[in-house]
Amino acid sequence: MRTPAAMTLGLVLAPCGLLLCLVCTLTPGWRQKTGFLDQPVNVLVTQGLWDTCREQSSSDSQCGVRDELGYYTAEPVQAARALTITGLATSAVGLLMASLGVRCWHQKPRAWLAGASGLVLFTAGLLGLVPVAWYCHVLQNRTVLPAEASPVQLRVGYSVVLGFLGSCLLLVGGFSLALSFARVCEERAHRRKAYPSPRRSTVNTVQIQWPAALATPSILSQRSQGRLQPQGGPKPRVGFRMPRPAAYTNPEDVLKGERSSSSSAHPSSSTTLPCDSDL
Repeated sequence: MRTPAAMTLGLVLAPCGLLLCLVCTLTPGWRQKTGFLDQPVNVLVTQGLWDTCREQSSSDSQCGVRDELGYYTAEPVQAARALTITGLATSAVGLLMASLGVRCWHQKPRAWLAGASGLVLFTAGLLGLVPVAWYCHVLQNRTVLPAEASPVQLRVGYSVVLGFLGSCLLLVGGFSLALSFARVCEERAHRRKAYPSPRRSTVNTVQIQWPAALATPSILSQRSQGRLQPQGGPKPRVGFRMPRPAAYTNPEDVLKGERSSSSSAHPSSSTTLPCDSDL
């Protein structure tokens, strides 16, 4: 897989910024002093965070000059020492993370690790930019940064310029690597589209199980069932069963007169038919 341009730019700018910040921290060129009354005109004194050098010509240079004014005990110098060393350590950690996240031995870059390294490198750039800006702000203040009185002139040295450039490179490189988080978000979006998660209903629903309705018998269904039965079997009953009416009985004996007349006319007859006498 091809390495993204943002990651490549970050890997190129971050080491350059780390190198410039390292030179800024170690070299004694933060402030230059010229115009001493009791010394030759071409004498140049340069002060840094750790050492002070005196130059009179290209062949005559002396370092380790004694600090008589308390320059190294000033607050800007002490803060610059701590912040620059912390920035260098942070830059080294960020470059290690970037090398592991961008490519290293993996075929596909790890976007989340590259983005985290970008944040670390951006923080390192801020740690290098703050002491440089503070030092330039108080450079001409002889009470904060002790120096000889006028006519001694104070100017910015080359170390401050290198520190400013190195910090800016770290900031840009860290920002470029931090753009890898956009790639992480894009990959997650593709995964969500490929495997959509089931949505949960926000409305609580209650399921009510109603009792099943009793099926009423129908004539058509019974007829269809009767057709399916064999011919020799019993026929199914059709319709509803109606109640039988009660049998009517007359308490009066309507044949009493006929029985008496018939018995008198034919005493030997034993018939019980109601119309024998008429016949």
